[in-house]
Amino acid sequence: MIESPETPSEAEVSVPLGPPRPTRARTPRTVTMSRADCIRLMARNHVGRLAYTYRDAVDIVPIYYAYDDGWIYARTSPGQKIAKLRHNRWVAFEVDEIYGMFHWSSVVVHGGLYLLDADTTAAETWEQAVMALQKKFPGAFTQRDPVPFRSTIFRIHLDEVSGRRATPTTR
Repeated sequence: MIESPETPSEAEVSVPLGPPRPTRARTPRTVTMSRADCIRLMARNHVGRLAYTYRDAVDIVPIYYAYDDGWIYARTSPGQKIAKLRHNRWVAFEVDEIYGMFHWSSVVVHGGLYLLDADTTAAETWEQAVMALQKKFPGAFTQRDPVPFRSTIFRIHLDEVSGRRATPTTR
């Protein structure tokens, strides 16, 4: 069918939508969190995500952790993750609290990851790591340990900390 010059094509026809209807939809208000708020969020949680790179690949894994005095302490099983982390110790670590679609807080830490070894790590550092983990996970490193195969301890220094918080508002 050939259109005449007087007939507009479908792409040229504009259908008025009318005035916007009032809505009670909740929209987010996003703000930057202070370092102190970020640390409080990390201290009250125990699951985060560790992001690291190896060659041209990025990986993100959930991990149990404990925050103590400027460090994130965690434990894992020996394996490929640890082998990859030995090549590049610079990591990101994220912790979130999510209450709803527009009601959440998220903290991201960038820093160096340090593998700890009971034989070669300073005794004070090793004890601090074990105590931090036991405070959050009382059975850790005891006869009641639910995951004794997670024998590798590491810590991440909080070199950079940033956080964002979204709260719902009404229009």
